Amino acid sequence: MAHDHAHAQTPSVHDHGTWTKDHVFLGAGHGRAESRARLAALITAVFMVVEIVCGLAYHSMALLADGVHMATHVGALGLAAGAYWLARRHAGNTRFTFGSGKFGDLAAFASAIILGLTALAVAWESAVRLLTPQSVAYGDALLIAAIGLAVNLITALVLKGDHGHDHGHAHDHDHKHGHSHGHDNNMRAAYVHVLADAATSVLAIIALGAGYYYYGLGLLDPLCGLVGAVVIGAWAFGLIRDSAMVLLDADSNPKRSSAIKNMIEQEMGSRVADLHLWRLGPGHEGLIVSLVSPDATSAEQIKAALRQRYPDLSHVTVEVAVCADCT
Repeated sequence: MAHDHAHAQTPSVHDHGTWTKDHVFLGAGHGRAESRARLAALITAVFMVVEIVCGLAYHSMALLADGVHMATHVGALGLAAGAYWLARRHAGNTRFTFGSGKFGDLAAFASAIILGLTALAVAWESAVRLLTPQSVAYGDALLIAAIGLAVNLITALVLKGDHGHDHGHAHDHDHKHGHSHGHDNNMRAAYVHVLADAATSVLAIIALGAGYYYYGLGLLDPLCGLVGAVVIGAWAFGLIRDSAMVLLDADSNPKRSSAIKNMIEQEMGSRVADLHLWRLGPGHEGLIVSLVSPDATSAEQIKAALRQRYPDLSHVTVEVAVCADCT
């Protein structure tokens, strides 16, 4: 077997850089993403404290409730920032066989579950209010919704730099290579949390404004709550699905796997016995392939051809079994 760690022959000291390889599979903008997530968490935490203090000072339960609700978003953003820190801290830890790039996907999975539970809670509360309408302090509630939207827009601007960059990079990469392993699920989870809260704030402003200015439209408030819950639930489901597939080492791109298999079998005359393509971290994929060859094809020849065709593969392991009688 020949792979990225060592060749079969004994290397010289001067070849050290070619036969050894680290396992740092962090995203290209990892440091920038970490600082942005940390800043977003700090901004949200400051507004949370302001709302709670003002709610206690002015005896406003609406302000107090929104401040406590904002704590969930502080937790989500803090989780994202913590995942970036842990991934960076353990980037060189050999206990992580294929690097620490999946810390972000683990945080995204946990964050998405919290987001899904939030959607269920909002849907339940909205359904209860549809069945048993309650009086709403429209003026105070509008103020809270406006403050919440302002905080979300500020936080979104802080996060958008990395989310937009990663998304754009992934889009260009997908278009060129036909796959989508460049997405940073951790940043996506943080961004979705902010977008979800912004969406509910916009819906709340519309519903509360209608109830405030047009008598008889009070039911619009819980109805908008249900719509928001469905939207948030859909976002959470998508994030859970995508991050779970990464954590379970699912094939990161079946089309690319098929293309690699066809390349080896049709262009190089070997038979693929086993092939694994999976995501190691944002923008990084690993490939393990075992093949049977009728001639003395070396693993290094196969690896060189793969790297020429797919230069973005971060970790390649090739095993060749020579079988002259095999067809």
